[in-house]
Amino acid sequence: MNSLCELDKKDLDMRLKKIEGQVRGIQRMIDEDKYCVDILTQINAVRGALKKVGLKILDKHTHGCVQRAIKNEEGDAIINELMDVLTKFTN
Repeated sequence: MNSLCELDKKDLDMRLKKIEGQVRGIQRMIDEDKYCVDILTQINAVRGALKKVGLKILDKHTHGCVQRAIKNEEGDAIINELMDVLTKFTN
């Protein structure tokens, strides 16, 4: 299987650290009894940011692992795996 290249890892690490900070901010908002709608807005922002990270990894997987498996005539298994992941990712 293909791993993420170093540049992708740095970008993903930066994004995940930002998300981590956002989650801490949500914890702080709850501790400080902030307005519920403001908290929900921040939760939605974190969900969106996580989805973008997931899509970047999915893109890398599709253009790396899946593409290579198809070239090696192992397409059916990896496409089934990809479809399972897509089903989980979209729910």
